[in-house]
Amino acid sequence: MIRLNPFRPLLRPVLHPYTARSARHRRFLSSSTPSRSPPSIYVSDSHDPWFNLAFEDWLFRKTDPEQKILYMYRNEPSVIIGRNQNPWKEIDLARLRQLGIPFVRRKSGGGTVYHDLGNTNYCVFVPRLEFDRKTNAELVTAGLRRLDLEAYVNDRNDICVEGGKYVSGSAFKLVNKRAYHHGTMLIEAQLGNLRGVLGNKRESMVTKGVASVPSPVRNLRKWSKEVSHEKFVEVVAREFADKYGLSGEIKRVDESEARGNEYVRDVVAELKSWEWQYGQTPEFTHEITGSFDFGSLTMSISSRHGLITSASLPSPPLDLEWWQSASELCELLAGDRYESMEQTTQAVRERAGDEGERLRVLVEWLRGEM
Repeated sequence: MIRLNPFRPLLRPVLHPYTARSARHRRFLSSSTPSRSPPSIYVSDSHDPWFNLAFEDWLFRKTDPEQKILYMYRNEPSVIIGRNQNPWKEIDLARLRQLGIPFVRRKSGGGTVYHDLGNTNYCVFVPRLEFDRKTNAELVTAGLRRLDLEAYVNDRNDICVEGGKYVSGSAFKLVNKRAYHHGTMLIEAQLGNLRGVLGNKRESMVTKGVASVPSPVRNLRKWSKEVSHEKFVEVVAREFADKYGLSGEIKRVDESEARGNEYVRDVVAELKSWEWQYGQTPEFTHEITGSFDFGSLTMSISSRHGLITSASLPSPPLDLEWWQSASELCELLAGDRYESMEQTTQAVRERAGDEGERLRVLVEWLRGEM
């Protein structure tokens, strides 16, 4: 459901929820786009990362490409990776699962970022011909200055304070006549949760995906105890309104919006699917070496779209029986899903005797290394 808030004050409680299912409202939810639309501001009350990213994609693809839109939201603890990134390279997935934190692959490029309720996300949609990363970043920076924070935009169009400390990173996407620029604003994020989660030590994994560039990050709370999500939303909304002559209302959205928006529902399902989370992964190779009672074993694995395309033994073991078992495992792995190896695990489970035991030892070793 979309609820309209009077623009002044920006964040006062909703007095008149928008519940009438009028023809005008139905047209708004449809996939067709009006010929011209005034600038709009949306703020999500949902903390669901899949919904917030799906609604962002709907705004990008299903609203008037000439319309200027500001969208802001917060997510529950989650790790968000870029469209063209390798999750096995960017994230310690085992550690993430221990913490009960999901990862979500977004529709845009860029690097991996951590989200929680201490991090506010902003997104600016403009016509493609008007797109400029620095202009959008400066709009957000001007909002921070309303809070007496001395922020600036660096050469990479990221927002920094005090000697290059990042408080915001961003990514963008251009399609046809539409463009958007979205970023994170670290207000009081639990940055300690990043330790042991982002990045890993798989130096023998070589991927065609886009690697993240680590940067020194800080929370705005380091410089101001008064800054908050609500105040950040208010000042950035004010800058956007002043820039584009908006004098209407903020539109509040939450997960109930998906009930009347088929496109959002479909994108949520897509973002949660294995085919998108893992199957979108670019090609990569991973050479894995282990030490066993019989000696050392090296296996080279190639993967595309999250599936193992081939496995080989560049350094086969000297023990004949283990060499035979490892060679058979290479054949079983072809076509299976990387890391989970469901088909291979099932096939090995059905093997009996010493051969089956050797295969199970190798499968457990691979799963731990992947």
